[in-house]
Amino acid sequence: MNAALDVAPLRLSDSRYLLIVLLPALAVWGLLTAPQNSALRTLCVWALIAGVDAFWPGAQRSPQLPPHAQPHPALQWLLRLYVPLQWALICIGAWAAAQGSWALVLGLGLTVGFVTGAQGITLAHELGHSRSALDRAMGWLLMASVGYAHFMVEHYRGHHPRAATLEDPASARRGESLWRFLPRTLFGCWRSAWLLEAQRLERFGNGWQRSALAWSMGITALVVMTLVALSAFKVLAFLAVQAAFGIWLLETVNYIEHYGLTRATQGDQREPFSLFHAWNADHVATNSLLANLQRHSDHHMHAWKPWPTLKALPGPQLPTGYAGCLALAALPPVWFALMHPRLEEVQARVRALSLPPHDDRAVATN
Repeated sequence: MNAALDVAPLRLSDSRYLLIVLLPALAVWGLLTAPQNSALRTLCVWALIAGVDAFWPGAQRSPQLPPHAQPHPALQWLLRLYVPLQWALICIGAWAAAQGSWALVLGLGLTVGFVTGAQGITLAHELGHSRSALDRAMGWLLMASVGYAHFMVEHYRGHHPRAATLEDPASARRGESLWRFLPRTLFGCWRSAWLLEAQRLERFGNGWQRSALAWSMGITALVVMTLVALSAFKVLAFLAVQAAFGIWLLETVNYIEHYGLTRATQGDQREPFSLFHAWNADHVATNSLLANLQRHSDHHMHAWKPWPTLKALPGPQLPTGYAGCLALAALPPVWFALMHPRLEEVQARVRALSLPPHDDRAVATN
């Protein structure tokens, strides 16, 4: 049978993924029409997404493809279409920042950083999991826009093998606040990425001139030096703010995704990743915007699985979607009060199924 005939028709439920390109398109329109209101609009959009996830009846579950159905090819093109949209958004933001006040520079940076961090990094992550070399190159382009290219090394070769273990700087430990986690993960992931890249180059007998990581970081440094030479300090500040906010969003999501969950390890052997080693949420608004990232157990158990086919597994469940959890995680007493009873429930389920217990060494103080 012709392979094209095996592709499922575009379902009405798949139209929710149009939010992937709608959000940056709306941000571009907002920057062109009323850039002075961009920060307030961004806050309202964030609150709206979190509110829909938490309170809209029926929004706590997302549609999913039937068993054995294939995703429509157009869905992957939404991710590819997003890439030029993000670069257009950054260029328009830089143009507006160059002509505006310092207060406007801050607002523009937060507005663009919300999109580049919440969506751009997430979609770069999905493109990097693609078997297409073009998709992976587009992922590098997105990560370069926030000066965080080392993610493209560390996530796939570091985080995925080590997730939910004490070896992984991107997995948060029980009792570790977000604000203690951030410096540990920022330095740890950066260091790990360069070590992994050095090992890869040595294994294949290549020099650093063959490293996409080295080239990406070099181009980022060149852009910074050029802006300094041109005295374009407002543009530089805008780019720095949007990158910093985007990175904060990424690392806060990392904090949320495996908080307090650990795999047993013995020597260099790790317990196989199971549905109990990642937090999940199936809330429709955030899942639609983030290409089903919240179906995180299935993603880690099947890293090459196309994102539209990810399933909502009955693993550990977050109190709400990522949009709301970002705010909750920023308040450690609230976060601990919500999450620690859930951790106890997970541990009880693991014990009931006679799975290896969680490693008590993962307990940290606030």
